[in-house]
Amino acid sequence: MSPKQSTRHDVLIIGAGLSGINVACRLPEGTDYAVIEARSRIGGTWDLFRYPGVRSDSDVYTLSYPFRPWKGRDSIADGADLRDYIEDTAVEKGIVDKVTFNTRATAADWDSAAGEWTVTCVRDGVEVAYAAKYLVCSTGYYDYDSPHAPVFDGAEDFRGCVVHPQFWPEDLDYTGKNVVVIGSGATAITLVPSMAEDAARVTMLQRTPTYVLSQPRVDKFANALRRTLPGKLSNTLVRAKNNSQQWALVVVSGRFPGVVKRLLLAGVAAGTGSKHTAQEHFTPPYNPWEQRLCIVPDSDLFHAIKDGSAEVVTGHIDCFVPEGVKLSDGSVIPADIIVTATGLRIELLGGVTLSLDGEPVDFSQHYTWYGTMFSGIPNFSAVIGYINHSWTIRADMTAKMIAKILRRMRETGSTMVTPIAPSGLGEGRPYMDMQSGYLARAAAAMPRATQKYPWSVQQNVLVDTWNTGRASLDRDLEWR
Repeated sequence: MSPKQSTRHDVLIIGAGLSGINVACRLPEGTDYAVIEARSRIGGTWDLFRYPGVRSDSDVYTLSYPFRPWKGRDSIADGADLRDYIEDTAVEKGIVDKVTFNTRATAADWDSAAGEWTVTCVRDGVEVAYAAKYLVCSTGYYDYDSPHAPVFDGAEDFRGCVVHPQFWPEDLDYTGKNVVVIGSGATAITLVPSMAEDAARVTMLQRTPTYVLSQPRVDKFANALRRTLPGKLSNTLVRAKNNSQQWALVVVSGRFPGVVKRLLLAGVAAGTGSKHTAQEHFTPPYNPWEQRLCIVPDSDLFHAIKDGSAEVVTGHIDCFVPEGVKLSDGSVIPADIIVTATGLRIELLGGVTLSLDGEPVDFSQHYTWYGTMFSGIPNFSAVIGYINHSWTIRADMTAKMIAKILRRMRETGSTMVTPIAPSGLGEGRPYMDMQSGYLARAAAAMPRATQKYPWSVQQNVLVDTWNTGRASLDRDLEWR
């Protein structure tokens, strides 16, 4: 039975999170569009994650939208505040009325004869369909339903509770309990100091250390600037400052990794009061920013380690045992609760199956065009933010590029635009190219990128801004 046709629109945006609302805000005035969202609320990532202490892992001045200044006090913002900010933006811009919730897109097929996408969705158990001339996926890049969850031997023998941060139980009481958090990424580093406030003891059990940098939760300079200058001007200056600082750290890390490594370890030693802790548990086997660097606000993780409410153990898990976690050296870490902060699983396009005239699309055979469109796929964009910088800096570039393409279509009366990759581009590389485990696991399935524009995403804010901002819509694009 064919799904019921719901509506037709010029533009359909899948996802009402940070990126989807960004795209909707940037659309040319008068665009007929709709937004569909699988969840029951606006917010995306910031609605999904509700574990203790969940917060931004970038400063909020660059993570927020450049056209709507952040007015909160903190520079490292709580997840709930970020969700409210996204929703308030949607309300203020009149976008919330365009969003249909509890509608999960499952497939999208381009019909060349009709010159439109048919998007199949499930809403409250019923199949519905949308038709759109242009399709935008703003679904992020990881699986909301199935995180990376390694199987641990003996898990069935553990007498306590095992939880994953992606599915945090609202009624979980860890007061006075021994907690083991497995992982060393941003989620684990956020959970440990937050849970340590009430738990008897929290142990962060990691296989491989991560570089960690402390930053002030409150940006005093930004708050002072906002008190003395108009909102838009102060926001522009603060974003420029923070953007420059973040990117400078990435550049310096690439050119002088030894220097940055020593500075980071010195910061850990000062925060924890122990050079041994810094060397033993915060010295990864890679250089700074070869994987994402984790931020801790006001040294909260270091303080928890220093006062003894938390500890870090680096080792390999042998198995779970009734009383906790047994390591390969035979030692056992006692636990009442085990939190498996073991990472994300990549899922491109939010699980939507893409096809062209019924033929499935293998994304690994397509090249990204300015990080916005993909070779051989007409009237389609996907929004992916930075993985080595603030997400929104890159996502907003893409949103503005989508708007530029749509304006050109309107001005010229074109109904179809398709990136055409020239011959000889080579094998390319994954367009999200970093050594992080969750990205490496999915590298073979990703669209490809080269070192040169327009078939590139550099993960370099200066290069990307220069090239994307000056992109020619006549280069390697076929208009009809």
